[in-house]
Amino acid sequence: MGMRIFEARQLHGNNIEPVVKILIGKHEHRTRIKKGNNPFFNEVGFEKFFHNFHHRYPTDFFEEILSIRVRNIFLFLHTGHTLMRKWLGLCHSNKPYLGIRGYLKVTVSVLGAGDEAPVRLCMQIGQGYFLHYTCGALLSLKVILVEPSTFLTPYPPLNSMTLPLPLFSGEFSGFLPCFGPSYLILHGGEKSFPFPCLPDLGCGSDVCFIKQNELNQQNYGLCIIFLSSTMMPAFKSQIHFEVTLGHYGSKMDQNYKPLASTTQYSQAVIDDTSYHHLPWHNSKPVVTLTSTWEDVSYRMDSLNVLHMARDRLKSNLEALKSFQNPKNPALSRVWKKLLEELMEDCKRPLPQISDQPYSTILDQNLWKLRKLVLQELADEAMNSKHKDTEMLPAAENWLYRLNSVILEPQSGIPDIVIWLLCKEHRVAYTRVPIHTILFSQAGPFYGGKFCGKAQEQKGIMAAQLRVCMWLGSVLNSSDLAKIGYNDFIFYSKTVRSYENQAMFQGKWGPEGLKNYPNFSDASGNYILPKENFQVPPGWEWQGSWFVEPQTTFFVDTDINQNQILEEVYENQTRDIWGSWAPAAIPNTDMIGQPVQAREDMECPEGWSIKKNWNVELNDAVDNEGWEYGVGNPPSDIPKAWTAVEKTYHSWRRRRWVRQRFQHPGVHKDEQKESPDLHGEDAGWEYDSFGFKFDPNPNPDSVLRRRCWHRRMVPTEDVSMSPIFFLEESLAKDSRYQVPSLGLSFEPDSRQVGNPRREDRFVGSSVYLPEPQYYQLFCYIYQVRNLISNHIQTFSDSFIQVIFLHYGQRTRTLETSLVPTWSETLIFDHILLDEKPQDIEENPPPMCLELWQLNSQGKKSLWGRSICSPVVYLDLQKRVLPPLNWHSISKETGEEEGEILASFELILETEVLRKSPLMSIPWKNGYFTLPQNIQPSLKKTAIEIYFEYTSGYKCLLLLNVNQGLIYLRRQKVFFILAWGLRNIHKAYSPWLVVECGEETLNTAQIKDYHSNPNFPQAALLLTVFLPQEEAYTPPLVLKVVDQQNFGIQMVIGQAIVYCLRPYFCDPWAEDYVPPRLPGMKFSFFHCSPFPPLPSPFALFSIFPLKEIEHMHEVDWWSKMFWATGENSKMWDYKDYYALKIYDCELEAVSDFQGLQDFCQTFNLYSGQKTKDSPIVGEFKGLFRVYPLPENPKQANPPRQFQNLPEKESCPQQCLVRVYIIRALGLQPKDNNGLCDPYVILKLGKTVLGSRHHYKPNTVDPVFGMMFEMNCTIPLEKDLEITLFDFDLISPDDKIGSTFIDLEDRLLSTFGARCGLPKSYCLSGPFQWRDQLTPSHLLEQYAHRKGLPPPDFSDEDCIIFSGRLFRLQNFEQQTPPIKHLGSPKERLALYLLQAQGQVPEHVETRTLYSNTQPGIDQGKLQLWVDIFPLHLGPPGPAVNISLRKAKRYELRCIIWETRNVDLQDVNITGERMSDIYIKGWMHDMEEDMQKTDIHYRSLTGSASFNWRFIFTFNYLPTEQVCVLSKKEFIWSLDPTVEKIPPRLLIQVWDNDKFLPDDFLGILELDLCEMPTPARSSHECTLNMIENKPKWPFKFLHKHVSLFRQKTLTGWWPCQVLDNNKWRLSGKVKMTLEVLTKKEADERPAGRGRSDPNQYPTLHTPIRPETSFLWFLSPWLSFQHICWNRYRWKFTLSILIMSVLLLVLVFIYSTPVSDGKWRAGRENQNCKVFYLPSIMILQE
Repeated sequence: MGMRIFEARQLHGNNIEPVVKILIGKHEHRTRIKKGNNPFFNEVGFEKFFHNFHHRYPTDFFEEILSIRVRNIFLFLHTGHTLMRKWLGLCHSNKPYLGIRGYLKVTVSVLGAGDEAPVRLCMQIGQGYFLHYTCGALLSLKVILVEPSTFLTPYPPLNSMTLPLPLFSGEFSGFLPCFGPSYLILHGGEKSFPFPCLPDLGCGSDVCFIKQNELNQQNYGLCIIFLSSTMMPAFKSQIHFEVTLGHYGSKMDQNYKPLASTTQYSQAVIDDTSYHHLPWHNSKPVVTLTSTWEDVSYRMDSLNVLHMARDRLKSNLEALKSFQNPKNPALSRVWKKLLEELMEDCKRPLPQISDQPYSTILDQNLWKLRKLVLQELADEAMNSKHKDTEMLPAAENWLYRLNSVILEPQSGIPDIVIWLLCKEHRVAYTRVPIHTILFSQAGPFYGGKFCGKAQEQKGIMAAQLRVCMWLGSVLNSSDLAKIGYNDFIFYSKTVRSYENQAMFQGKWGPEGLKNYPNFSDASGNYILPKENFQVPPGWEWQGSWFVEPQTTFFVDTDINQNQILEEVYENQTRDIWGSWAPAAIPNTDMIGQPVQAREDMECPEGWSIKKNWNVELNDAVDNEGWEYGVGNPPSDIPKAWTAVEKTYHSWRRRRWVRQRFQHPGVHKDEQKESPDLHGEDAGWEYDSFGFKFDPNPNPDSVLRRRCWHRRMVPTEDVSMSPIFFLEESLAKDSRYQVPSLGLSFEPDSRQVGNPRREDRFVGSSVYLPEPQYYQLFCYIYQVRNLISNHIQTFSDSFIQVIFLHYGQRTRTLETSLVPTWSETLIFDHILLDEKPQDIEENPPPMCLELWQLNSQGKKSLWGRSICSPVVYLDLQKRVLPPLNWHSISKETGEEEGEILASFELILETEVLRKSPLMSIPWKNGYFTLPQNIQPSLKKTAIEIYFEYTSGYKCLLLLNVNQGLIYLRRQKVFFILAWGLRNIHKAYSPWLVVECGEETLNTAQIKDYHSNPNFPQAALLLTVFLPQEEAYTPPLVLKVVDQQNFGIQMVIGQAIVYCLRPYFCDPWAEDYVPPRLPGMKFSFFHCSPFPPLPSPFALFSIFPLKEIEHMHEVDWWSKMFWATGENSKMWDYKDYYALKIYDCELEAVSDFQGLQDFCQTFNLYSGQKTKDSPIVGEFKGLFRVYPLPENPKQANPPRQFQNLPEKESCPQQCLVRVYIIRALGLQPKDNNGLCDPYVILKLGKTVLGSRHHYKPNTVDPVFGMMFEMNCTIPLEKDLEITLFDFDLISPDDKIGSTFIDLEDRLLSTFGARCGLPKSYCLSGPFQWRDQLTPSHLLEQYAHRKGLPPPDFSDEDCIIFSGRLFRLQNFEQQTPPIKHLGSPKERLALYLLQAQGQVPEHVETRTLYSNTQPGIDQGKLQLWVDIFPLHLGPPGPAVNISLRKAKRYELRCIIWETRNVDLQDVNITGERMSDIYIKGWMHDMEEDMQKTDIHYRSLTGSASFNWRFIFTFNYLPTEQVCVLSKKEFIWSLDPTVEKIPPRLLIQVWDNDKFLPDDFLGILELDLCEMPTPARSSHECTLNMIENKPKWPFKFLHKHVSLFRQKTLTGWWPCQVLDNNKWRLSGKVKMTLEVLTKKEADERPAGRGRSDPNQYPTLHTPIRPETSFLWFLSPWLSFQHICWNRYRWKFTLSILIMSVLLLVLVFIYSTPVSDGKWRAGRENQNCKVFYLPSIMILQE
């Protein structure tokens, strides 16, 4: 997994320091801490995560949750595939209602084997896209049992379930997630599968449920009729089947009520197909289950409608894919059928959900979603106007959309599991989804497609089980007989009891039984007397007890067989003298069971023996047919056999066989006539020595038994099916103490134990009174695509066809490249029990097995194919089925080979009985294919054209006749065998070409290591190929090498399956045969490089401004123009356009993989698989075209007839490799980065150095050119590898890519050197090819067989019969003086119009062997190849890295206005001590501050302060280059490219508390808003990115690097109540200077020296701006007097008035005695008056 965090925007908060935390599961990664609300990270994470998780399974990995956290902001995203440069909205984790809190741009990539991470070539900073994408997630639930005493011990989960979230939230339109109430099905659990031989089913018998609340319960009844069980292995014991539905029916679970869920015991018998089957015949076992589940019928009805539409669409889509020729007229008919059926299925109404009282919200949402999808598909199918090439993608899209809504999360009922039990052990199983067999009252379209119909079920072993199943409500089971087999009698319940007797004193009787019961069950463990059985209520006996033998023991293996192979094994053991003597059991079958001696075997009536007993010598035996082994107790029969006798061998045996044939017209009944069972000796079966029972007594038999039956039927008609009525009857009767018995039973006192639930003696059966007979015709033609490592393939091969328990085989072919039998196998008089209509709809499958003679000389199974025949019930409607290819699969499941065959199953009628062979032609002792389906062959000629490098030529023509019955039409198959490559262990190899039955060998390469090309390049062969393209055999290419001692060994082979791409029409007028792109030119004749003018001459040719501009523009300018990464454009950039490919040059469809002349075919040691290693390469080409039917007509012109001798030999070339940059490399260091460097390897030449590494980056920019000489094709594979530099440990390999230089050199698209857009003689874009455009045009005309171009006129060229003028391409001459001549420019325009490879940069994916198939990153490069015989090439392109220039930013802070006042003084007035911080983004260490403007009462402050920031800047890329060490212990600095951003912050100074943040201003110097002229015009609209249209308009933005100087007002903002508001205004002067300009005009920081440009004076600040403790009286004056002087004055006046009043009162005259006092008061008045005056002043 890879992740990149680019940047964040509009983060909420003031003065924040954001950091990104990424959490996946338990793994966490953090970025570096940044500052500001718009931080730029550009970091790559999850190197540790990648290493820890790249070996995990996808199912484990996809359950992890990705959490991206920015401060307190979260984003939750389920890991999907790739999110490319997406903007993610961030929300608060605990308060999502607050909305978006910012945006984060990321790239997330989760890749597996074979996936490639898409890389966006444009890496422009700040560009991104908003994310509108939701990924899926999985809800996991596990149930764990924990004991209280050991709760700390981890316990494995008992059960678990996984529920994909898109199932209940919608995948397309979507809805809120909702689920239930419904039952959750929990799968798994170790208790479910106690047998180690069985894997976890995913949904097994141990299924438990979580009951959320009381839901609508429904009683379901399940009925399964077992029709046949074939292709089974040999079982020594009797077997039976068990059916489970959840816990119901499981014999292993004692917590649920017992049910009759098993069939009766049966013994598998061998048939003529070397397999075994169960001989049920016309009495089929029936299993019934009743269970209680949630009522989900309304959900299953909708599901079945969707499944029907999906299945029919999928079937039509497969038919559509089978057409290899898009011009086939049958393609339109299949497409029309697909559209009609799709419209019919999509217009079928879904069951209404609103009428269901228990429907959930999820049901309603799914119903709306499904209805919407069906309506959309119906409309699209109705209005479909797709072209031939658009049909397949459209149909696949429709199928994908149907599959997305077809899943049902609220199923409520588990799948049905059918188990195969042997010795009470589960040995095989199969699963059946319940919706496929669920009955619906709405109609047949809403019910399961297999409800009441036969279907096949396969287990984990080689066995086929054919059953008929019905599931539905018990109340609806009355319709079971109508839907199922209404002609069958399956309503009776049969009670069984076995009577046992033993041989005692030469007589049979109960006396010799001893402890064995007289009447028992089938196992003999429990006593079951007949008298103790009683019927339950509602049932009655039908008839009395009768003896009916088991069907198994009245089976004739000869039934319906035309020929039978009988076998008897003769056994011998060593006596005490070491001699061989007959064994105790001299005659046995293959598994050691005693059989009748071959001398006593008589030929049955109606059969004849053509050849008597003989010893089979074709197996692994000695010359006398014996095989040897060591006996193992207790039976002493060996388990393994060998053909070589040893002295320690104690047992040997040999096989005697004979074959008997049935007389024509003789057919036996399916079952023998039952003997008279009323006698004492009727119906017995015998057992000896503990082996299986047999109907015929043997001299060694010691025990016999027979089965007594009695039938019971319901007393009256019931509303439900009788098969479900018995269980309800038992539930109502309280007498039954043993419910597992199925009816009332009085236990016998002699009973040895309690009956178990698996000891069933009540069973249901289906009787088929009138079976139908059929004839099967198998048309076998041939087998193809069989890979073999031998020169001669497939000896003694044959096809064995198996249909149920019938089998036949084709004739054996000797050594054959493509085994072709062209034979018809006829199965006559085949009995099938199902209804003909069911057989027609779902016929039994057929198995085709391919056998061959292996390297040890023993026949071995190569593979098998499963097919279905076409059924015809009416001969008048019969049409011969066409031959089709069927894949052959090996036992490991790998497909290897195909068989061409067809099959038809015809119902036997009177007409068919009279003509049983249907006029099948007979030839050479076997039936051939009918003429109508016989592939008509064309006579195809492979012309072998030898052209020797020594100079002489010869021609060989092979005409091959493959039979007289085929149509002949000649075709030419032309092969260009160029050479072999990359075969490491080869000496003198040659090529073997196989097509059909024909083989062709090339000449040997004498010295492979000096010249790997073939001495004869052209081959031509004539063979017969079918006219039908689908029947065409593949072309097999084998490379054979001559090893030491004359040993010939196949070292590699390849198969070309489809020949259509190589078809051609040589008679077409515009057809051009392939030719080698090689011409000889004289260097002095074609050199495009005239003598360069002197530097002084350049000034006379080019203006000075043009010369300066040429130095500014380089190759990187062309690169960035093409990617759009550079906003600086040149007016004439179109003349220097560069093509950037986001893939390999070979992957560009216009260039045909650069294999237009010679293709590369990978060679494999065997069949090509996903992990097959490539052992070599074959380079060649094919052309296929028809020959004229008239022999007098001239043959078409041959191909490759102008192959130069020079180019077939190795060529000396000069190769230049330009490594541009790498993108998205996988991290290798612990810091999430790597230190990559490049190593090139071509042959033995290795270039590159580990010292030239790029430290601490995953997107390194190399800008390197490597030049080397090589010999092609000996050194054709260029390997480019990227390594990670490590100081101490070995360097880690990041990834590598390979380039085939030979393909580029030979390609007719001119891939050896791309065509530039213009022809320049000098400058940075000078022409670099060896040939001028005019010579290249001549070369192109020669390759295409065109007349050479005419250059007689300077301004026009006659090419391909047309006149071209330069004015056709240039309206006027470009004003660029360094362009070439008009003739060359016109030739270049013509070359570009021919689709030649342009000047380009390709993007190649890197891969590593340690992580195969996983994308390790991308590498951008291009390669130039110059053959030395054409002369020296032009000058190399200079792609050296640009160097950043030193710049200086001078920021003068003049003043501020309207700044927020943060503090309050003692008088309650708001004020702030304002100062300003400033720094460049990611350069916090160079942060600068102004001085402090104290006590600003209005928000205005004056500074006159200069900030000076120096930085390295790339003008062409508009980024700052920052190089610094991440940690102090880091070895190398990390180079980052960041946008040039200036951050200005306004702060309030506090002495004893942290400073208060007042506002921030962030300016991008490349795109900054123009300043306002006055503070009144300065608003937040200036920095808004998205104005509200139409009331506001986007403010004008400029680049400071273009304007050089800007002065004005900019706004500051602060976050308040989750909204940005204006918090102040700053007046600044911004000036950017180069290093040279800064040296010429020096200036100091702040107001320090040199204080110039401009001179900054100390600001004139108000008197309030000072420190209080320095001037306390001034502080009192400015704080108290200036603010409160009027209050002080008013207070003094009031006090004076009060004092005057007091004095007046005091001075008032009084009586005589008090005059003196008044006088004294007068004096006082005069005295105090001055004081009062003073106070008034």
